[in-house]
Amino acid sequence: MMKNSVKLKGRLKSYLQSSLYLGLLLSVVDVLIYMLDFRAGLVLSGFIIFYIAIILAMMFYNKPIIMNELVSFATQYGQIQRRLLRDLELPHALLDDNGKIIWTNIAFEKLVHQEKGYRKSITSLFPSITREKLPGGDNADEVQMDIDFEAGNYVAKLKKISLKEMAENSDIIEAKGYEGYLIALYLFDETALKIALKEVDDQSLAVAMIYLDNYDEALESVEEVRRSLLIALIDRKVNKYIASFDGICRKLEKDKYFVIMRKEAAIQLRENRFDLLEDVKTVNIGNEMAVTISIGMGLDGLSYAQNYEFARNAIDIALGRGGDQAVVKVPENVYYYGGKSQQVEKSTRVKARVKAHALREIISVKDEVYVMGHRLGDVDSFGASVGIYRVAQALDKKAHIILNDVTASMQPMVEMFRNNDEYEDDMIINNAQAMEMAGSNAVLVVVDVNKPSITECPELLKRCKSVVVLDHHRQGQEIIENATLSYIEAYASSACEMVSEILQYISDNLRLRPEEADCMYSGIMIDTNNFMTKTGVRTFEAAAFLRRNGADVTRVRKLFRDDVAEYKAKADAVSQAEIYRESFAISVCMGEDVASPTVVGAQAANELLNIKGIKASFILTPYNGIIYISARSIDEVNVQVIMERMGGGGHLNIAGAQIENGSVAEGIAAIKATLDTMIEEGELEI
Repeated sequence: MMKNSVKLKGRLKSYLQSSLYLGLLLSVVDVLIYMLDFRAGLVLSGFIIFYIAIILAMMFYNKPIIMNELVSFATQYGQIQRRLLRDLELPHALLDDNGKIIWTNIAFEKLVHQEKGYRKSITSLFPSITREKLPGGDNADEVQMDIDFEAGNYVAKLKKISLKEMAENSDIIEAKGYEGYLIALYLFDETALKIALKEVDDQSLAVAMIYLDNYDEALESVEEVRRSLLIALIDRKVNKYIASFDGICRKLEKDKYFVIMRKEAAIQLRENRFDLLEDVKTVNIGNEMAVTISIGMGLDGLSYAQNYEFARNAIDIALGRGGDQAVVKVPENVYYYGGKSQQVEKSTRVKARVKAHALREIISVKDEVYVMGHRLGDVDSFGASVGIYRVAQALDKKAHIILNDVTASMQPMVEMFRNNDEYEDDMIINNAQAMEMAGSNAVLVVVDVNKPSITECPELLKRCKSVVVLDHHRQGQEIIENATLSYIEAYASSACEMVSEILQYISDNLRLRPEEADCMYSGIMIDTNNFMTKTGVRTFEAAAFLRRNGADVTRVRKLFRDDVAEYKAKADAVSQAEIYRESFAISVCMGEDVASPTVVGAQAANELLNIKGIKASFILTPYNGIIYISARSIDEVNVQVIMERMGGGGHLNIAGAQIENGSVAEGIAAIKATLDTMIEEGELEI
């Protein structure tokens, strides 16, 4: 709104007042003439008075006429500008400060299919342009965003235009009191550009590697004369599948394939959820064991070499997670597909022997050994730590086990070593002691975990230059990098089983003490649910080795008997279970009077699997401000991928996750939402 009168300014004002300035100049000259000739000065004075009178009269009379002419010119000039904007090929509109359309040009009207005079909010045409995103207020004076409209892609640029600044910047008129602002909207069509970029991106190279998981075992399950036929059928299946996506597949070794294809084809593979995983299993010429494969793919790297490295990392992750799955690695993320079957146990222990010799070489050249498991350690992690402690003792090296919080279920086992004269007082230390004691020539052995963030002392991973990882959990996106030695076998029942095998190759004269054998035997027994899950031939061989070294089944059983409160808490969790979608049991283990509620929760999850029709069970246990989730299954559901979506991980049939700063109700809702999403995506079948 204009509060004051309009006045001339700038060069036009100076030009119109120039005659008056000349009259003033003549007055100065007249003074000089008076000094020379008085009569001449009088004549000139009369002329000056007449001249100034005429000038003032003309200025007073002509000013309204001039102002009207200027307004008329400005109007005509504005009409020309408006016509140019109306005919501009770029879609353009003016909005008020609330986002309401007040003017549009022809290109904008054609784009949105609206007639001239459309005065609704811009959000009615483009829902993504909300009032909160408009320039001005708390936002910047210029805002840019990508919008999709019909089949086109546009860049919308919105710019704040202050009415006051427009008036102040005028070269012709001066006005004060303008308030408010307008918003100019421009739409730049980038549809063709994005189509071209997408075509270029779709033609970029994707690299994949395909490994046969159980090549030797599958061949051994078929008679010798038919083995070549089995190999030929597998080769044909893999090559034909890749060729159908216009890719190239070449066999590198007897059980390894190298694949290159366009990214567009790789996306189709992902949309099909890598159905080659299931297709290969249909190859059957009498072989007792179905052939499974692992696929690692690299995408969106900066170069072909980087995509190849992504593919190598992806295939390593797929194998570390148990095989029979596909892993796609991109620069910022890792995606998993498949992994629904249990990994087949390797009958040979050659790998265990090789890893044992490598571990012995590493420890032999170090001054001291530090061993740690995962945070809030359990029987398996502590038992494996005790096994590594015995390895270090056999090699005459000082060793320490890092253990912070000792749960009630772990207390009897830990006390066997703390109150034992056969062991040094600093055998078991905490985080602070470990960080203070660790020297430059120390080796850190991590057992029963491969995620650095949940280890007992993550800071020690950065302190120690030599790190060894021994774990039986499937790998996730977060791994311990730059490990000197990594031995991860997803088919193993427990970390104690893996360490028991390593012990047999460290030294011929190595003998375990009875309490050490009991501790490791307990780890196997707990992780296999009394040898009922994930047990194989090598599991029983490891147990037999521990029995020969003094493990007593009766002593172990007495260590893990429940007290009345724990038994009641477990029974209450089972009785209160909710059956979701007729296949999933979900319950809560409160355990206020229980010393180790998370252990009781895990036991309750195992109990729920004894109910007919239950494919997976989930127990939520609130403890120390954190909601611990124990997930269990038998063989129909991969609970690991379910827990990974909730930030956790684990095994195909034993997994878990933690929810911080949340309630039990929110945890249950999150589990249900995750199950619903995975069922809709086809990741779970019920």
